[in-house]
Amino acid sequence: MPVQLTSILIIGGGFSGLAAAIALAQEGRAVTLVEREPEWRMDGAGISIGGASLRALHGLGVLPAFLERGYAADGTDMRAPDGTPLASFATPRLVDEDTPGNGAIMRPLLGEVLAEAALAAGTEVRFATSPTRLEERGERVLATLSGPDGEREEEFDFVVAADGVYSRTRAELFPAAPEPRFSGQGAWRAVLPRPAAIANTTIWVGGPSKIGVNPIDADRLYLFVNEASPGRERIPESQLAPRLDALLAPLPDPLVQELRASIGPDSLVLHRPMDQLLVPLPWHRGRVQLIGDAVHATTPHLAAGAGLGLEDALVLAEELASHALLDDALLAFGARRFERARMVVDNSARLGELEASPEGAGAFGALQAESMRLLAQPV
Repeated sequence: MPVQLTSILIIGGGFSGLAAAIALAQEGRAVTLVEREPEWRMDGAGISIGGASLRALHGLGVLPAFLERGYAADGTDMRAPDGTPLASFATPRLVDEDTPGNGAIMRPLLGEVLAEAALAAGTEVRFATSPTRLEERGERVLATLSGPDGEREEEFDFVVAADGVYSRTRAELFPAAPEPRFSGQGAWRAVLPRPAAIANTTIWVGGPSKIGVNPIDADRLYLFVNEASPGRERIPESQLAPRLDALLAPLPDPLVQELRASIGPDSLVLHRPMDQLLVPLPWHRGRVQLIGDAVHATTPHLAAGAGLGLEDALVLAEELASHALLDDALLAFGARRFERARMVVDNSARLGELEASPEGAGAFGALQAESMRLLAQPV
């Protein structure tokens, strides 16, 4: 017998919040999603989607839309700075025999795919709205919501907080929880023309910075560079393209230099400091459950951060449908999710330490392969 929840509030309209809206609304529950921004806002560069994340998209019923707007291929190739092949990692086909094991897409397009599905499932979406207070009252949560027309109080049976790595809900409900920690690296992203030689994910290790590319459609790829940094650096927009050019310059591989030559003043180039976070269990307090980056933010080394949030949504819906009591369902959810999240956060951090070391290529490859094996296991 499932937990009886008539109305659910979801805080945050990112990938995790939208996935939760899809998974819960598809079960016939009344879902309201509030997003503090006035419209959908997703970073403009690409995002890698590993096999486990493709499996989660399949579970949400949106994989066909992803494949229509993004790109999927098999395998990851690892090269030395001069282009010497170092290793190739198989990417098992986790959905079915016809769906490749790796993918990538522009972040705004993935947001569109999830938003369309959430709305189609019946989710009510309110923009420019966020909670200023959550107060539990027996079997209900009184939420004070601040929106375009001021504040209003509404009651819900259950609240899912998917409000990101700097979650306000986490700060309110878990004031002793750890804060996000800077990883020691900054993440560069650029959308560039795709050379004919790039058919799947390709990474270069052993140089000053880890460099990689992933096709996002037939004509474009996105370039990612992980650069060691002493702190959370904010780089002026005018310096983005020149700084990225300088990061690619030391790698003599002709393929890297072809990519470098395609960076121009009109190229989409982004830079973000990379933070990480793992909150100890429990991830819920009363009738409020935290998911996604609010409890397990990771660096992108395993292309699994977004996928963890998608999986959270599916597992949460499964546990709510499998238990009669809410607390039992939420405890079961945490037990299923914590170790997987810990593996991704910890192994991604270790990969970040290994990837810039000329002596670390072997250990990097071994840890990457083991992490992919663990990600392929059932959720």
